Amino acid sequence: MIMLEKRPQPSRAWSLATPLVAVLATMVFGGVLFAALGKDPIEAIRTIFWEPLFGEFAFYYRPQLLVKGAPLVLIAIGLSLGFKAGIWNIGAEGQYIMGAIIGAAVGLAFYPYEAWYIFPLMVIAGALGGWAWAMIPAFLKVRFGTNEILVSLMLVYIAEQLLASASLRFLKNPEGFGFPGSRNLQDYPSAFNGELIAGSGMHWGVVTALIAVIFAYVLLNRHMLGFHIRLTGEAPRAAKFAGVNPSRLILLCLGMSGALAGLAGLFEVAGPAGQISIDFNVGYGFTAIIVAFLGRLHPVGILLAGGLMALTYIGGDIAQSNLGLPSAAIQVFQGMLLFFLLALDLLTNFRVTLRKVEVA
Repeated sequence: MIMLEKRPQPSRAWSLATPLVAVLATMVFGGVLFAALGKDPIEAIRTIFWEPLFGEFAFYYRPQLLVKGAPLVLIAIGLSLGFKAGIWNIGAEGQYIMGAIIGAAVGLAFYPYEAWYIFPLMVIAGALGGWAWAMIPAFLKVRFGTNEILVSLMLVYIAEQLLASASLRFLKNPEGFGFPGSRNLQDYPSAFNGELIAGSGMHWGVVTALIAVIFAYVLLNRHMLGFHIRLTGEAPRAAKFAGVNPSRLILLCLGMSGALAGLAGLFEVAGPAGQISIDFNVGYGFTAIIVAFLGRLHPVGILLAGGLMALTYIGGDIAQSNLGLPSAAIQVFQGMLLFFLLALDLLTNFRVTLRKVEVA
């Protein structure tokens, strides 16, 4: 009989190996999925992971790794701080949307006036928009003990309705011939988050993501707040004896994750996306959960995981175009990564043993 036996201490080897094994398992079972769809599995996997980096048009796709990876890293860093403390913000997608709406609204309020301070004001507004949206589940949990998972997740659907309303009503382009969507911020220099170095993919969102990685590393390893976050997640009772204020920690962690998600939304709407539209949100807030866990909730790991996930986004688009793979198959492929990561993570705390069953 196969049994799971709890380890005396979590296995450090399995903790480090699990992300790599999960990626390999995803490739294998993803290949089976592609074969079931009538596609060459080896060619599909090669297209997803090889073409964006070393293919014929890699010079075009490589900068896109920064564009796609920056919002994932930025959101995942915020989520990881809460996850480490046992505070589960599953609604980063809603905070991402609200940051984009509020930030874009501030920029469009100045249109067509040109001034250097417009974009910084948009950045502040985007962060505050995401922060305010995250404060709703934070306040309800602190005041009434509600479940932050359910509240933050339900708020995503409200944010999506507000996004549709912004596209169709209060931020709709008055010169857009009736089509939904706001003015294109790429045509408004003071509100545009353009490339800092032409052709590099580097914009202010990428810079902010790198700063967030450094900030999170220092916070978790060199600051008392970071110690409280780790202690609360690993030993809640010990954290109470250490004088950690759980309400304050909930407000801080949800606030930081909301602000970073809001920033990601602002940098996206002011840059690559360019405008508020009904289909503006592409699931970065949910994908960032995979990135956070794939990176083992470690800032440097999240940076690497964000790059890997960006690779699947770009490679998936190439596979859809070149091989005719349906977009749903690519989404399942990405979902497999989280499934195998969580499934194999069991081996960090448990070992598989075989025992003989005695027949009476």
